Amino acid sequence: MHRLLPLLIAFVFSLCLALLPAPVWATVAAGSSVIPGASLSLWWALPFGGMLASLALLPLLAPHFWEAHYGKVALGWSLCTTLSLTIAFGMPLAQGPILGTFFHHYLPFIIMIGALYTISGGIHLEIDSPATPLVNTTLLAIGTFLAGWIGTTGASMLLIRPLLHINRHRTYHVHQVIFFIFLIGNIGGALTPLGDPPLFIGFLNGVPFSWPLENLALQTFSISLVLLILFYVSDSYFAFREGGGRLKSVRPRMKVKGSGNGFLFLCVIGLVVFSGLWTPDVHVIIGGVSFELQHMVRDVALVGVTLLSWFLTPAGIHKANAFSWEPLAEVIKLFFGIFMTVIPVVAILDAGLSGAMAPLIALVDQAGHPQNAMYFWLSGGLSAFLDNAPTYLVFFHMAGGEASVLTSTFARTLEAISLGAVFMGAMTYIGNAPNFMVKAIAERHKIKMPSFFGYMAWSLGILLPLFILLSWWRF
Repeated sequence: MHRLLPLLIAFVFSLCLALLPAPVWATVAAGSSVIPGASLSLWWALPFGGMLASLALLPLLAPHFWEAHYGKVALGWSLCTTLSLTIAFGMPLAQGPILGTFFHHYLPFIIMIGALYTISGGIHLEIDSPATPLVNTTLLAIGTFLAGWIGTTGASMLLIRPLLHINRHRTYHVHQVIFFIFLIGNIGGALTPLGDPPLFIGFLNGVPFSWPLENLALQTFSISLVLLILFYVSDSYFAFREGGGRLKSVRPRMKVKGSGNGFLFLCVIGLVVFSGLWTPDVHVIIGGVSFELQHMVRDVALVGVTLLSWFLTPAGIHKANAFSWEPLAEVIKLFFGIFMTVIPVVAILDAGLSGAMAPLIALVDQAGHPQNAMYFWLSGGLSAFLDNAPTYLVFFHMAGGEASVLTSTFARTLEAISLGAVFMGAMTYIGNAPNFMVKAIAERHKIKMPSFFGYMAWSLGILLPLFILLSWWRF
């Protein structure tokens, strides 16, 4: 029960805001609930910075404290922001942005992540194959493609155990896990909004579902192909050192349990696409927040699909996958803190050159001309050490925040932000949620993974030169 206490407090707090008297609703619905970003100082970004610093440093400096209290830390930072906004501007002004962020961004994000995580946990792959370099490379290639459609978290949880299982007799495993994180945990997610949280945040902010596939596929394919070739060469080298002659090339056999969940994945894709195409112009305003019919239908249906997967999947499959709700609970708690604390930061960025972040905006935008290379490296650099979803959101707003403009006139700018946020999440263990999850599973299989900086030695040596070439090529 104590684990659910932070969520319960956050829920009660949001509920209290939603149940305020009708006169307050009317004030907000009239359009007055806009936080004046030009009047906010950089001190308002302190809770957001504290939240991200907690994510980056506490797991390293105080791991036991973090594991026991990360939910309370996230809730504390979020309450710093929401209560400060309420005290400074009054409830009528503050409740609109707070509830709008919760219901328009946070809740749909959690529902999507929860659906993909649950459905992927209901599929168990049993692969009977020798761990040849070709088989391993093929598995990584399949996972890279799947990551764009079932999410980097879903694809990682689906394939990391089969990869480790077929390689159980191999001596060298570290390079397999690291390339797995590079490709399936991060880069493959650039194909659709389902692939990685930053792109789904973009979809929620008006970027068409097909935009990543149309504008990022070539870059994703190019980087992935180079990494797959590098992996094949390195895996062949390590297999040779182990005595590669005993790795006979035998046709692999695969058995899929819980294949019905594959249909549910298609349902998720269909629901997301449908919500982007169907615009009935029907909405309900509650507490100053507009709930559009297509989004309500999508989210309710996604919850239904999630429940179907959970109750229809045999318990034996969940047991075979070592399925646990803890990783999802961690995402729910931490992202609540991230989304709440970013509210004043977004308001400052929306103020443009009139706001407190004018110097940063001037760095990436000179005389109305966006510096796309700077967008790529700044969004990517922050995504490597912070969480890539809020980083994407910050730079999305820094570039103007208008999806119709960013997907047309400034499409190259949105490309830079998207590629930086998605690709460079692979630079460190903390850049993207699947990174740590894959590392933890590998360590439970008795694989001694590199330290935080040891992993960075791999990413700097392999990924950084590729990103430099990508920046020269595209930006």
